[in-house]
Amino acid sequence: MGLYRDQHSLIPVADLPQPFRSTFHFRMNNCGPWNRWVFVVVVVNENDAVVGLTNFDLNIDDEKEEEAFVSARHCSASSSSFGDVVVGENEEEIVLFVYCRYFNSLQSECFSGCFLSDINMVISAPTASGKTVLFELCILRLMSKFLSSEGKFNHIKGTLKTIYIAPSKALVQEKLRDWCMKFHSLAIKCLEMTGDNESYKAKNIQEADIILTTPEKFDAVTRHGARNGDLSFFSDIALVLIDEVHFLNDPRGATLEAIISRIKMLSRISEMRSSPLAYVRFLAVSATIPNIQDIAEWLSVPAQGIKRFGEEMRPVQLTTKVFGYAPAKNDFLFERVNFWPFTFFILVILTAFRTLFLVRKKVKSFEQLILFSNFLVCFIAISSSYKSWEYITDILMQYSRGKSALIFCSTRKGALESAQCLSQIAMSLGYSNPFIKSIEQQQKLKEASLSFTDKQMQSCIIHGVGYHNGGLCMKDRNLVEGLFLKGDLQILCTTNTLAHGINLPAHTVVVKSTQYFNREKGLYMEYELSMVLQVHLYENLLNGCEMVESQLLSCAMEHLTAEIVQLIISDISLAIEWLKCSYLYVRIKKNPENYGIERGIPHKCLEKHMQEICVKKIKELSEHGMIWTDDDGFLLKPLEPGILMTKFYLKFNTMKLIVNAPGSCSVEDVLRIISHSEELSWIQLRRNEKKLLNDVNSDKEGRLRFHVLSENGKRKKRIQTREEKIFVLANDCLTGDPLVHDLSLNQDMNSICMSGCRIAKCIKQCFIYRKNYKGTITSTLLAKCLHHRLWENSPYLLKQLPGIGMVTAKALYSAGINSFKSLGAADPRKIEIITGRKYPFGNHVKESLLLLPPKVEIKMEEAECKKAGKLKLIVTLNRTCLSATSTKHHYADMLVGSDEDNMILFHEKMRYSTA
Repeated sequence: MGLYRDQHSLIPVADLPQPFRSTFHFRMNNCGPWNRWVFVVVVVNENDAVVGLTNFDLNIDDEKEEEAFVSARHCSASSSSFGDVVVGENEEEIVLFVYCRYFNSLQSECFSGCFLSDINMVISAPTASGKTVLFELCILRLMSKFLSSEGKFNHIKGTLKTIYIAPSKALVQEKLRDWCMKFHSLAIKCLEMTGDNESYKAKNIQEADIILTTPEKFDAVTRHGARNGDLSFFSDIALVLIDEVHFLNDPRGATLEAIISRIKMLSRISEMRSSPLAYVRFLAVSATIPNIQDIAEWLSVPAQGIKRFGEEMRPVQLTTKVFGYAPAKNDFLFERVNFWPFTFFILVILTAFRTLFLVRKKVKSFEQLILFSNFLVCFIAISSSYKSWEYITDILMQYSRGKSALIFCSTRKGALESAQCLSQIAMSLGYSNPFIKSIEQQQKLKEASLSFTDKQMQSCIIHGVGYHNGGLCMKDRNLVEGLFLKGDLQILCTTNTLAHGINLPAHTVVVKSTQYFNREKGLYMEYELSMVLQVHLYENLLNGCEMVESQLLSCAMEHLTAEIVQLIISDISLAIEWLKCSYLYVRIKKNPENYGIERGIPHKCLEKHMQEICVKKIKELSEHGMIWTDDDGFLLKPLEPGILMTKFYLKFNTMKLIVNAPGSCSVEDVLRIISHSEELSWIQLRRNEKKLLNDVNSDKEGRLRFHVLSENGKRKKRIQTREEKIFVLANDCLTGDPLVHDLSLNQDMNSICMSGCRIAKCIKQCFIYRKNYKGTITSTLLAKCLHHRLWENSPYLLKQLPGIGMVTAKALYSAGINSFKSLGAADPRKIEIITGRKYPFGNHVKESLLLLPPKVEIKMEEAECKKAGKLKLIVTLNRTCLSATSTKHHYADMLVGSDEDNMILFHEKMRYSTA
């Protein structure tokens, strides 16, 4: 047997599991010559499967459009892992529909390493070169361990786990859809672990064979109990797939580095010696990068596991052209978006973007393949003026040739505004709209627009322009992706979400601006002017000359604490070993200057410096009460503040603010701590926001509970800092009826409420640990308010119920229905009349009251106490109502404290159900 590699060479695969000894005939579309080796996985029944390569020698009838059908006899199959199975008239006759394709040279080169061995691998290759197949080969290699010597597939759920890690939720969800379809017939269970999916339970994780996740989510889930049994699934991890590993160079890459280092550390402990984790395998793929050897060293990849492919792997070779244009006369237009008032360049690249686009076309020749996959990229530094968008429209018309185009913007707001500008231009052109090619396309877009929940998207889509960013709901994201894939939507404005490997093929791509927004620093980071003028930067990015550096050092404190909390690190020697497991350790030896160390320092001194870094950070953690160390500073144990910092995923500087907070904190004090937190430091105060924020803080109608004050105690007339902006936005949001409706400010407001709620919960737990009664009460109240985005005495409390928005809440309030009690007493028909809603809206609103926690009656009485000077209280809790329809569990904290002494006397967390 052999695998097709190219026209002249074969790879021997004699040690593959034996395929069926039957003649299989497959339906194959557009696969080219048939006398080749095809990779096949066939499921016989629930327990039996065959994995292997088969040589097909089929006679092709050209008149049948390259489709061939033959029967497969003497087997009883239920389905194929890559397609459907149709049973013929004869019970013994099966026709298998298998999505067959040939391995390209990259896949053939990597096949033996991926499927015929268990070595760690790192592969660097350009986009669209077919790297995803390598992941699937490694998964099949792992699953083949369930094959018996007789070829039976004895699968045991969740005992050999694969962890797939990608930088974005969109990429995770794309792979989830693909692999659920491909591996379903093998009963391989896939589980999404991202912020969009919080419904999984411990049982789901235990039974999952493939866990698809982002670095942050996997880090958050595995920060507690990986060693003490709470997360026993860790021992079942046998394969770790890292997509877009060059993401290490991003500020968020520190989290990826930390979780891989955690897996490496856990695989070395004695308790894991007999588990799959002890022999965990790593496969990392990336775009073209120059220092692939460093990543290989970090992942312990042998020489034969390092595969680097250049631009020759692209379906179409790169062609570069440079154009220039005159800048706007009004420099302020450029200043408004932080662009330099100089002449800018447009860099045009022809390449290919993902092979999925090619599959949808009837490609008869290589010339046609080039025609279909020509891909134009324009790097443009422009202002957001209407005139400049006319210029971009001209570029799109000239180079996209009526085909699909992506426009990358640095922010969500930029993506929305770009789509609105282009749709306005398209609307002004009327029947000459370049983005609508036919009446049929226009009708499809009109029908699709009605399905979107986003009103602004509806108005853009009908003109052939859409936008895609993380602010869209999942339904709208899927809709716009589907329209773009089908070719019904020609222009899609997006953020860098789609740049992380999302499979949306396009003919033309415009990269708007020469800046990007760095969320960690809260700034637009602009490239050096000389580099832009000489186009060196873009050459570096495109040709893979940008070195991948570690980002761990800046947040090592948080990740080091997390490992101590998990008991993975219990002394200083293990802390140093953890640091040596990191990518930071590899790069600091190669490029010490990047990490604040002089170049040319001897290796021994460098080792000593690394130890000093570790000791210094541990000492600082100890000084602030995060961990305990012995007198020698050798033994390490977590303390409650460090445990809370890890649990709530907070930054060290934020935790220092919490630890130093006075025990008698008011709600306003807690809100100010949140405003100064490092989690929200990425939020910036923009010039065009100041007037609106000043008006909100002036609060002429008396809406706000708290205000930004000047030194004389009066309300500040000018908002001047990021912290003041956050404080004003939080207060405006908690009124229930905010004045702020700007897209960017709304996104900031959403982040403030989400992160603020998490920080407030941590503050509450910290005060409970310190037994501060007043601080616990105020932080508990603020956490609930931020969660529901309402003050506890807001007139719009009914907004908490599903189906009641601001308009409905205001109508009910005007009619005197402003509490759950008054709503429960109201007639359903009266509710419908007041709100202008149709039947059975009133019934649904009344039913939603059953989902609320049951009312609890508290009774306190004094009891006789034998101890002198002591008071004994008996507290009795009684539910006043029961629900027979809901079994939802609710949680409550019971606090008994002394207001005078600011001391918690008793605390207990309770769980009770509504049934």
